[in-house]
Amino acid sequence: MRHHPFPDDLVTAQEAWTRTYEELARPRPTGVTTLRRRLIRLSVQVCFHPFWTRQTHPSTSRGDLLHRVRAGQHDREETAA
Repeated sequence: MRHHPFPDDLVTAQEAWTRTYEELARPRPTGVTTLRRRLIRLSVQVCFHPFWTRQTHPSTSRGDLLHRVRAGQHDREETAA
């Protein structure tokens, strides 16, 4: 497992955001209102997480977080196959 500078709760929130977004992007999703509300709540958790204000690694960005989450999903898909 690679070391990353992001707190676990931030990574978990970003992973949940990505899953929710993908569910919402499916053709004819069910529970659209619930999914949209979840996406908004998760967006707030990710965007306003204290990590971004007390950042000890100034070169890290939200793009780095997205890359880390996507890489983690890819790793899990490969191990499941």
